[in-house]
Amino acid sequence: MLHDKEKTNHEVAISFHFNKRKKTPLSSFSSLSVITHHFPCLRTATRNPISKRIPKLSSMITVTAAIYAIFLTLSTSFPIVFSTHTPKSYYHSLFLSTSLADNASVAHNLYMLTRRPHVAGTEANAETADYVLTTLTSHNINSHIVSYDVALTYPDSRSLTLTPKPGHPPVAFDLRQEIYAGDPYADVASQVMPTFHGFAKSGDVTAPVTYANYGGVEDFTTLKEMGVNVSGTIVLARYGKVFRGDIVHNAYTAGAVGTIIYSDRKDYGGGGKDAGWFPEAKWLPPTGAQMGNVYTEAGDPTTPGWPSNEGCERRDYEEVERLGIVPSIPSLPVSGADGETIMKSIGGKVADEDWQGSDDAPTYRVGPGPGVLNLNYKAKKTIATIHNVIGMIEGSEEPDRYVILGNHRDAWTFGAVDPNSGTATLLEIGSTEWVEDNRELLASRAVAYLNVDIAVSGDEYSASATPQLDELLKQAAKQVQDPDNSSQTVYDSWASASSSSPSVKIERLGGGGSDFAAFVQHIGVASLEVTYGGAYPVYHSMYDDFVWMEKFGDPMFRRHIAVASIWGYLALQLADKEILPFNYQSYAEELQRNAEELEDQISNQITVTPLLTSIDALSKAAAKINNEIKGIEETIGWASIVKADVTRVREINDRLMMAERAFLDREGLSGRPWYKHMIYAPAKHNVYGTKYFPGIDDAIEQAKRLNTEESWKVVQHEVWRVSRAINQVTKVLSGELT
Repeated sequence: MLHDKEKTNHEVAISFHFNKRKKTPLSSFSSLSVITHHFPCLRTATRNPISKRIPKLSSMITVTAAIYAIFLTLSTSFPIVFSTHTPKSYYHSLFLSTSLADNASVAHNLYMLTRRPHVAGTEANAETADYVLTTLTSHNINSHIVSYDVALTYPDSRSLTLTPKPGHPPVAFDLRQEIYAGDPYADVASQVMPTFHGFAKSGDVTAPVTYANYGGVEDFTTLKEMGVNVSGTIVLARYGKVFRGDIVHNAYTAGAVGTIIYSDRKDYGGGGKDAGWFPEAKWLPPTGAQMGNVYTEAGDPTTPGWPSNEGCERRDYEEVERLGIVPSIPSLPVSGADGETIMKSIGGKVADEDWQGSDDAPTYRVGPGPGVLNLNYKAKKTIATIHNVIGMIEGSEEPDRYVILGNHRDAWTFGAVDPNSGTATLLEIGSTEWVEDNRELLASRAVAYLNVDIAVSGDEYSASATPQLDELLKQAAKQVQDPDNSSQTVYDSWASASSSSPSVKIERLGGGGSDFAAFVQHIGVASLEVTYGGAYPVYHSMYDDFVWMEKFGDPMFRRHIAVASIWGYLALQLADKEILPFNYQSYAEELQRNAEELEDQISNQITVTPLLTSIDALSKAAAKINNEIKGIEETIGWASIVKADVTRVREINDRLMMAERAFLDREGLSGRPWYKHMIYAPAKHNVYGTKYFPGIDDAIEQAKRLNTEESWKVVQHEVWRVSRAINQVTKVLSGELT
């Protein structure tokens, strides 16, 4: 066993996977922390960060049920005995070979975490926190629970009645997700909350129905162009392309008094006809409904910008409603079968072809009416306690630096695939509250945040990141065997499936509703996310359980192991590398492409020259620091430089780490001050969407609508704001005062 001063940087990340012993070997770099959140089935954010202290860097890990299963498995299956002179590369190889060896533990832990529905704020979710805490503690990871008291809503009562036509008998929907024959979860199905939307407004409204496709801004524009008046109606929209909270907001903006959102067979039922459904096929059963949050902001709405600690300052929920921070009209999710019944009652003009359903569905019309709906929903508003489980492994060389791995634990139902999304309302609250509670410390010490929301929902590997981590992501994928083809690596299959083959497509982290949002968009921490995705039709429904995962998501649980291997390898590299593996040249190249695309969208009276100039300067600064690092490595060698000049290494890492923070603007986006990142944020009208230069994009949308000289001046101002942020990044990366 090594003493602290002899430990390797990699040992930090490897601490996830160690055998039981009195003392856990630590990495020599940073600290690694693991955090898990406990929330009920609401979709705001409740994430589970797990932090461990690593010698040089420290990381926090948040995990969904699936990810928790991975994490807990690795923590029990990777015995390590450290030798004083063993190179770090040996431990990296050992980690990869060992982590792929046992998928039984992953399956077991996932099963244990998903035996009961565990919505944020409930006793069942608290039990999952205890399970994670007990498991981590039993493996000698220093762990504890941090709790927050957050505003949540649950369904108190709800009903939905349709009068198809005047004089026709009403149809009262039972709004239940049916238990199928032989369902192993039948005994606990009664614990699944009635279908509802987190933070939906209470109300009793009766009105004719209007169909609005996916509920996007462009869909309501189409209705207006068709001469359809949405005002005073209840909007029927389908899930699939727009965040549900934005659907409700868009309907309200158009004058609607209520919103019903359903899961169309075209998107969730395999296209209808003879596709079949769960448990015989992966598709959502006809009575399945997708729950989720309809709150479009981040964190607890009653404590904006500060943590929801016990006894903290808090807005009244009535004030939150009055200010329009939460939805202003009631909404409810319904099944595909119920949605189709409502659709049959709608008359009026025939909807466009791309608004239609599956081939055997009825013809979709836009209304309004003649069908009339009565939507009655009463929410139970409460302050509930949610729990973050935090585990830390302390490093030996820079224990004040954190490499953070995160995900959430709560689910809307059983959460086998998406506990994070399942309890996104509460889960997002969890990660956001933790970040707000530790904002100053994270802003000065967090190296990177590694997120895994949905570990596995299919067989398609993908990754997202802030651009300076692109090369590291590719490197990690090249080290791990493809779980579905042992003759190639994950990178090989990733590249072959990419439309830009032989290269790979790395997405960006601008969307909301995930744990990374607070890290990237609020405090400017370099972040990434990896997943095996694919068609996941049981999303946020009662059928997102262990059986679905075992039959359709990942039958052998090998993809879970592959994600864990990549996740852990990334953590090891970030914790162990003498110089952080960040490459801002990738960032500059991405910004250059974005700026060129922006030029095509704006008026001739707007110039992007300041933006292009700032990007050019960033590119030069990135090349300079890359050459500086290369020169040191070639002439002196890392072992020598670390021993001879620890301050120099620290100074370079500071520049690489803090450059991302400089993309922030303290005032935040106009009208959206919580989002402070000038490069990436959610789309204004769709939280799921990623926007680059979001402040400029918001201003362009307004200018095109108003088309006034003043509105275009705002666009120019936003161009300058982004340019100034990029110039600040250049200064930080250069490490030179002007």
